[in-house]
Amino acid sequence: MEKPNPMNRNDILSGHFARNFAGKPDLIVRAPGRVNLIGEHTDYNDGFVLPMTIDYDVRIAACARPDRTVRLYSADMNKHDTFSLDDVRRLGDKPTWADYVRGVAAVLQQAGFRLRGMDAAISGNVPREAGLSSSAALELAAITAFRRLNALELDPVRAAILGQRAENEFIGMRCGIMDQFISSLGKADHALLIDCRSLSYEPVSMPAGASVVVTDSAIRRELTDSAYNNRRAQCEEGARLMGVKALRDVSEEMLEAHQADLPVVTAQRCRHVVTENQRTLDSVKGLKRGDLAAVGELMNASHASMRDGFAITTPEIDTLVEIQQNTPGCFGARMTGGGFGGCTVALVRDDALPALVAAIEAQYPARTGRTPQVYVCRAADGAGLA
Repeated sequence: MEKPNPMNRNDILSGHFARNFAGKPDLIVRAPGRVNLIGEHTDYNDGFVLPMTIDYDVRIAACARPDRTVRLYSADMNKHDTFSLDDVRRLGDKPTWADYVRGVAAVLQQAGFRLRGMDAAISGNVPREAGLSSSAALELAAITAFRRLNALELDPVRAAILGQRAENEFIGMRCGIMDQFISSLGKADHALLIDCRSLSYEPVSMPAGASVVVTDSAIRRELTDSAYNNRRAQCEEGARLMGVKALRDVSEEMLEAHQADLPVVTAQRCRHVVTENQRTLDSVKGLKRGDLAAVGELMNASHASMRDGFAITTPEIDTLVEIQQNTPGCFGARMTGGGFGGCTVALVRDDALPALVAAIEAQYPARTGRTPQVYVCRAADGAGLA
């Protein structure tokens, strides 16, 4: 999919702001979506993840108000929302686009920050419900807008933590820290190795000669109501039964020693997390030495583990991954995101890119009846001014 010119997007968003609020915005901020190269369902287990930002983002054109009222306009949905900073509540049982901004306002104030109201027009090109963290991008864009309009002393790590709190406590989605962290701290042309326990991180340069291809399966997911929270509970049960704080503390040898103590399904879930942590660390080593074939093999193994042990793929996702893995020049492919639909990610030799896209567009609809969307992605900088 071709990306719109960033300046055109800013001009269009400014136009939406002017039509809905009159005048010009004080600023336009952006926060990117992300794709996770490897390290799935390891973040809430205190493990390691290797995401990278993508050059698709959520943008907010905003202007400070003299009162405590927040007025929002979604240009993508042509919908409005208004709330008072003195009474921030969820709109309903099912979270809406506005609830993510409301949640950010709530947690910022709970953290002791004094906010003024704002008028804000919002638009994004991160595919929604596709596993590319459109929600985290919206949260970090909202935090960035509030931070800049109110001159808040808020560093990128704490911004990520507060974004996660908004999703955990206000939205009700028990996500780990990865999505908000990478949207806040991403670096152009790099992936980011994140230790989800210590929150230490290391930019990892993406080698030349290969492209990252994200393909939307057209299978929509709603993780708040899905088995995501169930998988997290199973992992926590496994850690408790093995007497550790989190699965980060479990080696493959330790897992084998406790096999008889764990319910069969719990053991399968734990095995995925334990082996996925190691695959993530090994992938960083592969990227640093430019061994794309080794990284691709680890991606393939990750998908097999998600399919067979963690049980979070779908037949359509498995088909999409198989098509890519069987295309010459594709080093590896896997599902990315929380599961049960969404997107795949592939590492592809640059000269094989046209053949891969052609294979996906020809074979996937024929085999599933679904129409894919293919995105060739570059790592962008994290949240900031647009």
